[in-house]
Amino acid sequence: MKTLPKRQSIRRALILVSFLLFPVTIDFFSPYLIVDGASQGVINGSWISFALMFVSALFLGRGWCGWVCPAGGLQEACMAALDKKVRGPWADRVKWLIWSLWILLIAVLVVQAGGYVRVNPFHLIEDNLSPTQPASIYIYYAIKYFMVVGLIVSLSWTVGNRGMCHSACWMAPFLILGRKIRNLFAWPSLRLAAQPEKCTNCMSCVRACPMSLDVNGLVARGSMEHNECILCGTCVDTCAQHVIRYSFSSGR
Repeated sequence: MKTLPKRQSIRRALILVSFLLFPVTIDFFSPYLIVDGASQGVINGSWISFALMFVSALFLGRGWCGWVCPAGGLQEACMAALDKKVRGPWADRVKWLIWSLWILLIAVLVVQAGGYVRVNPFHLIEDNLSPTQPASIYIYYAIKYFMVVGLIVSLSWTVGNRGMCHSACWMAPFLILGRKIRNLFAWPSLRLAAQPEKCTNCMSCVRACPMSLDVNGLVARGSMEHNECILCGTCVDTCAQHVIRYSFSSGR
């Protein structure tokens, strides 16, 4: 088995732990609970989680996806069984349709509810956390958990590596929009930088990228900006010539 660079070992450990905690945190990433909260004018836990992700993207790009996301941990584990590159841009567009319809539904429900009137991070969660709840509650959570896991695995093995990130993730658009705002105002933030003149076109970065990006092409054009880059640093740690590096800068 190939030994991972230390930074990548740490990163994969972090997202694996995040995935193992997913049965506990699942409701804080729920697209349904934010819809239910909107219908009652409640800012709930998932609303707060998505807002924090958006704010993080203003300074850390899609670092959440590469270093923290529980779905990322499962998807990269799937790569060990089937390393399948995502082909073409079609997959990246599907999530925007899903996200747009979801946001529209939330907006309509909030207007009907008269706006957001209260904050409850544990909306629809607090009662379910009680140990006195009937076994049916835990069966419900188990079914929901394995449905989400099944979706993630199936997309990883059909769409390709990190297929959920590409095609169906309802969190990714928040991070991409935050990144675009960051680029518009060009304030210092975490990003990748490259020195094209050092590149030998060995393509190791392309082979290693978990998001199936043409990293070599990004290096050649002198800009590492890509909506689907999750700042995992795999290309940084794979390149023997040290062409790519992390940078905290304005990008100008």
